[in-house]
Amino acid sequence: MAEDASPESIYDFTVKDIRGNDVSLSEYRGQVVLVVNVASKCGLTQSNYKELNVLYEKYKNQGFEILAFPCNQFGGQEPGTNEQIQEATCSMFKAEFPIFDKVEVNGKNAAPLYKFLKSEKGRYFGDAIKWNFTKFLVNKEGKVVERYAPTTSPLNIEKDIRDLLGSS
Repeated sequence: MAEDASPESIYDFTVKDIRGNDVSLSEYRGQVVLVVNVASKCGLTQSNYKELNVLYEKYKNQGFEILAFPCNQFGGQEPGTNEQIQEATCSMFKAEFPIFDKVEVNGKNAAPLYKFLKSEKGRYFGDAIKWNFTKFLVNKEGKVVERYAPTTSPLNIEKDIRDLLGSS
């Protein structure tokens, strides 16, 4: 992306996966995507991973993808290295969806993707992410269509996912 160009969709970003490899989000073009900041030691962890897994299993073959970004900015609840995070998400939480490099979602060091997500769907009291498991739903064109609070159950957004997938 050119230095002076403003991003128009998530497809304009390249991020690092949990192993440090570059991943262009344009790989997800044409898919409905849920972007989530995750943490392994949060009170919301068990229920969110469980329900995210249910959604992923149910819709992954219909063009749905979950992109999980570990973050340690909330109560130090994702303190591990990328290797430790990968081990926890795969063994303890059985996540099969992609896990990316640990990022910051707020402040001057916020990942560019998160700056974009927040600029697209800010909140009444500012655009800062309030806690782990804030969710952004992105349509097949790479545009942010909804933002959900950390306490919003992933299963409560299933209808929105189905609507974007065009399935009933």
